[in-house]
Amino acid sequence: VLKRHGVLAKMESMLLPMGIGAVFGNEDGTNHGGGMRKIASAISLASMASDGGSSAEGIATTATTTGSVYTGVSDSKKGKATPAENREGGLLILRALCEIVGRPAEPFVVPLLAAALDETSSSSGSVREAAEDTAVAIVSSCHPLAISSLIVPILFEALQSPEWRVKACALERLTQCAETNPEIIPKVTPQVWDTKPQVTRAASASILACCQTNANPDIKPAIPDIRNAIVKPTDTMKAIDELKATTFVAPVDASTLSILCPILSRGLKEKQALSKRSCCVVIENMSRLVETPDAVAPFGPLLVPELKKVAENVAFEDIRDVALSALKALTKALGHSSVDEAVASVMAEEAKAAEEEQARIERAREEEKQRAEEQASKEEAERKQWKEAMEAQRLLDKMALEEEAKAKQADSVKKDKEKRSVKGKGGKCQGCGLKKCKKTCLFYSG
Repeated sequence: VLKRHGVLAKMESMLLPMGIGAVFGNEDGTNHGGGMRKIASAISLASMASDGGSSAEGIATTATTTGSVYTGVSDSKKGKATPAENREGGLLILRALCEIVGRPAEPFVVPLLAAALDETSSSSGSVREAAEDTAVAIVSSCHPLAISSLIVPILFEALQSPEWRVKACALERLTQCAETNPEIIPKVTPQVWDTKPQVTRAASASILACCQTNANPDIKPAIPDIRNAIVKPTDTMKAIDELKATTFVAPVDASTLSILCPILSRGLKEKQALSKRSCCVVIENMSRLVETPDAVAPFGPLLVPELKKVAENVAFEDIRDVALSALKALTKALGHSSVDEAVASVMAEEAKAAEEEQARIERAREEEKQRAEEQASKEEAERKQWKEAMEAQRLLDKMALEEEAKAKQADSVKKDKEKRSVKGKGGKCQGCGLKKCKKTCLFYSG
């Protein structure tokens, strides 16, 4: 009923006046025009407009045609002319739907999670508080399958927002999602070095929550050190020494690898040869218990090149042997028959990733060039219009001056004629005062 009668459409247009596509955009080029544009079709209310109706058309228009430009960070610059009290009321309605209706309301409230996150950067404290509570309620009411497919992508996009409050709230919501999505660590880790301490603390808490959800009993004692190593790179070797002393017995899954591989990759880049040896020992022990090649495949490009460098470049033969043994164990875990095959596969993946990145850069350059050309064309058109307007104004001014000069000349001629005439304005003689002069009048002409 709320959707059919346009209530949700009105709430979306009120909370997102520029459309969902403009949310989380920034001006540094990474999310130009809005970070939600690429998933707006899957997450906006317009994607649910299967029952037709004018409200659905209105939603589609709001979510697509108006969501292409991001103009600022304050409420007024975002085009939010709706009073803060009205936006707070809309957020409270969403929260009530989540808490009272529960999971049946999920399809209708999830598309507005981006709006709730965006409102956490509002200039009104009451709106920020309502937005945070609404975001908590929406994430809490979602099905676990919806969290990984819909909620987490929105939260990842929110991490690109220029507003630190939006990033802090998104990280707190990712902490809520950590139990069902422990693989979020690579996306959260860069936020640890944010300039705002609130964002840093939220990122650290999210990483710890992700680590604690790991079911592998072998690394449970080392989780605090692992979290510290992720947050503070100088503590990397302390965590690796703790892992080196660990006896791996339980199978190693993708979740465990997502926690350990970034630390091990960093340890392999340490200057000290003994540190590299410790990392190689941990990688070998871990690789022997990997469940499937698919679990370790995403981390092959992270570890194989570094292991190959250690096996070829380190001066100590003992360390080179350990690195080669670890490389063979990792190669077997990846499902390759030889080290050369594993290296070739990794290089092919890196080449493909480099090509994709190059293509992305080229697309970004083309888009930037197109925007610059459009802007230049627009400015040229404006300059041309301005010149035409100025020329038209000059001609009008010239015509006005010519008309004024003609009027002055005609008035001068008229006055001169009046001076030379013996007749007054009424046609009477200026001497005798009659229209027809008497014979005694000085101006009598017979």
